[in-house]
Amino acid sequence: MSATAKPSRDVAAEITNLIIKKLEEGVPPWSRPWRVQGSGGRPLRHCGTPYTGINTFYLWAIGDAQGYRSRYWMTYRQAEALGGHVRRGEVGSLSVYYSSFKKTEANPVTGAEKERSIRFLRHYIVFNADQIDGLPAHYYPAIEDPAPIDPSQHQAAIDAFFEVIPAEVRHGGDQAFFTPTLDYIQMPHQRTFRTMDHYASVRAHETTHWTGGTKRLARTFGKRFGDKAYSFEELVAEIGSGLVCAHLGLPNELHDSHASYVGHWLGILRGDKTAIIHAASKAEQAFNYMIAFGADPAAASPSEASAEGDELLAEAA
Repeated sequence: MSATAKPSRDVAAEITNLIIKKLEEGVPPWSRPWRVQGSGGRPLRHCGTPYTGINTFYLWAIGDAQGYRSRYWMTYRQAEALGGHVRRGEVGSLSVYYSSFKKTEANPVTGAEKERSIRFLRHYIVFNADQIDGLPAHYYPAIEDPAPIDPSQHQAAIDAFFEVIPAEVRHGGDQAFFTPTLDYIQMPHQRTFRTMDHYASVRAHETTHWTGGTKRLARTFGKRFGDKAYSFEELVAEIGSGLVCAHLGLPNELHDSHASYVGHWLGILRGDKTAIIHAASKAEQAFNYMIAFGADPAAASPSEASAEGDELLAEAA
């Protein structure tokens, strides 16, 4: 008698369900963890390379839920190779990536053969360094003083990051938004923000919107998200802001003007288990576009326009 086949693991659904849970708790995983984890910043592989895309936010969410303080994640074998061992009873977390294979299909009418690439999601299991004993000392963060950091310590990094990005920014009024039609960012005056960290967080959100302009990344979502495209763009911008804040070492909070989108985000995520993976990918693309100006302005050239469909709604705020 043949053994019953083990059902395949729905990785996208697992990731989406955790993100939904964190949103329902009021803790978007792209905004909170680097303020509560011991060493802050993006999750790192065993070799020190930062995770990207959905892995960043999923591992942030796991680390936040479990109280892990280390940024480092690794497989069981990688831990052993470093002289460590995963403690008995510890449960690993998912790390995902896309793979692909080629498939040749014949046209049923003409018989002509055509090769197409099929992408699929793969995963492996990783453990946080806090679940592992015996690793070199740098994998474990030191106990830190919980006193808040003086925002002025970040000002040079904030200025350096935004000064090289050629977005037009206008100051005045009491609203923050990006207008695609006139292609500029509107921000309230800096003095109206509680701290320059908060100003930088909001500016990062609006600059992420700016990256999606037709002259740059031409970010569209079209029929796949229909009338939810506006909310989806807001999700991309909020995640993009989170990446910038992590990059600059800033706190990032869901400011009041965008709190109303949480319900829309939950609706999108519940309706499409791959939506958060798609949003994280778009936010990562926007973040890389922004930081490229700091390395080499010529490197931040627009990518090919997305073929996903219609333009976003007229104005993203």
